[in-house]
Amino acid sequence: MRLGIILPVIVGAMLSFVVMNSQPVAAEAQPGGNSIVVQSIPGPTVIEKIAQRTEVSWPWYLTRASGVIAMGALIVLILSGIGFVTGHSFKFLEPLTAWASHRALGITFGVAILVHMLTLLFDHFVSFSVLDLLVPWLSTYHPVTIAGIQFGSLFVALGVLAFYGVALIIITSLVWVEKKPKLWKFIHLVSYLILVFVFVHALFIGTDFADGIPRFLLIVAGFILAIAILLRLRRARTI
Repeated sequence: MRLGIILPVIVGAMLSFVVMNSQPVAAEAQPGGNSIVVQSIPGPTVIEKIAQRTEVSWPWYLTRASGVIAMGALIVLILSGIGFVTGHSFKFLEPLTAWASHRALGITFGVAILVHMLTLLFDHFVSFSVLDLLVPWLSTYHPVTIAGIQFGSLFVALGVLAFYGVALIIITSLVWVEKKPKLWKFIHLVSYLILVFVFVHALFIGTDFADGIPRFLLIVAGFILAIAILLRLRRARTI
């Protein structure tokens, strides 16, 4: 039974490998006869074309994937943080597990942002330098004009500012959460500002959230987060 399943899979894989590595061919009927001549067409094989495309496009795909991961991690991160205050997070997870998950999400978010920025240095479609990624408004990509006023690369700058905000929160969370809880709490509120920066960045410059269902879902998530944050800020003085 197992052999009957495995054997076709192996044969299919071998045939696919042969086809992908073979040269493109063209069939031509000979005039005045019944014979057909098959000739190889000079050029790269299918697998060579895939390899060439991957070599050129992998930074773009990795940038997009890391951006989507960062966006998802941030949404869950903010909701779980608010859930600690309201107690809803502990309805799903034990307190220690909830805190560990929140911390892991924060690290995941930070790593995703780093990957998102680093892969832009290798992008063949859009040129970014190290300074473009570290200095707000230095990049000239996607200039923004609102009401006749030029704001430069506003959406790129918001992403850069979000990066510094995330670095600040992650570092203080690892160092000051127990030693300086009041200062840590105040700095941690910056995460809501970072959320705004990231949302605007994703909505107006992100490829995956440019239109369609992903954009609609992101906007809906933004409204849900806005309501949750407002409820949280009402209790900011007490908790």
